[in-house]
Amino acid sequence: MASAMSLSSMSFLSLRSYRSFSSSSYFASIPPTSSFLLRPLNFRPTPLRLYATTQPPSATASKGDIETTFFYNVEPSEVVNFDPPERPEGYVPPPAFDELPPETEEEIAVAYEEIYGPAYSGESVLGNDIYVMDSKLKKTSSLLGRKKREKVTDGFEERVVQVRRVTKVVKGGKKMSFRAIVVVGNKEGQVGVGVGKAKEVVDAIVKSSTNARRNIVTVPMTKYLTFPHRSDGDYGAAKVMLRPASPGTGVIAGGAVRVVLEMAGVENALGKQIGSKNALNNARATVIAVQKMRQFRDVARERGIPMEELWK
Repeated sequence: MASAMSLSSMSFLSLRSYRSFSSSSYFASIPPTSSFLLRPLNFRPTPLRLYATTQPPSATASKGDIETTFFYNVEPSEVVNFDPPERPEGYVPPPAFDELPPETEEEIAVAYEEIYGPAYSGESVLGNDIYVMDSKLKKTSSLLGRKKREKVTDGFEERVVQVRRVTKVVKGGKKMSFRAIVVVGNKEGQVGVGVGKAKEVVDAIVKSSTNARRNIVTVPMTKYLTFPHRSDGDYGAAKVMLRPASPGTGVIAGGAVRVVLEMAGVENALGKQIGSKNALNNARATVIAVQKMRQFRDVARERGIPMEELWK
């Protein structure tokens, strides 16, 4: 019990003596390299106060310093009265916004059209064309972010034969793209085959249709919408055999050969793929076979004989 009382009295004396230290005497005895943890618990640092200097900047600024202008002659507590300039003679203050006369609907329409262009009401106050949209406001993409394809109206119909995903091995790896084969024709004797590659399917189809329109050939046909004679064509390892047919037979062919003949407008014909089953090679072999065909009147004209002499 005595030991406990002695410890409590010693702790009380130590705390009392510790609190009796002044901050100035305490910090004067601590070397500058002492730790921050040696400060007393009841120590409160003095807040930092900023005082404006009373000397002009030219007296304290050295060479190379930026001089700042201060209002040294202005007393902050002094009340400054605002003295606006006098109004000129004959000055009439503008009317308030609420006092202006109401604008007519025509004036509002003119102001709107000058700022935003013609409205979609079917009328134009300034005489602008309401059917022509601004190029900046024209929507060029769909909801999924893909470009909208503008349909070309040149009389040719398009038929997609094949769309394949192809890869190209580059230094960084494999580059994926799509290859599309498109056949265009007006079903009146003109047909073309094209191929195109792009990162998107829509762009590949556009490229291939453009390429097909650059390679249009004319298919010779009789009045029964069939071939004038037999013909064979090959492209690479693909070989195609074309034969004329009687009216009512239809197009008996398959694959790319059938598509090319239908887009050309042939209604009665026989076609056969021999060898490779590659769609692009068969389509081009069909075009080559068609280019070999000639009309009887053209042959008779070149030979200088009447058409009846061709069957003798």
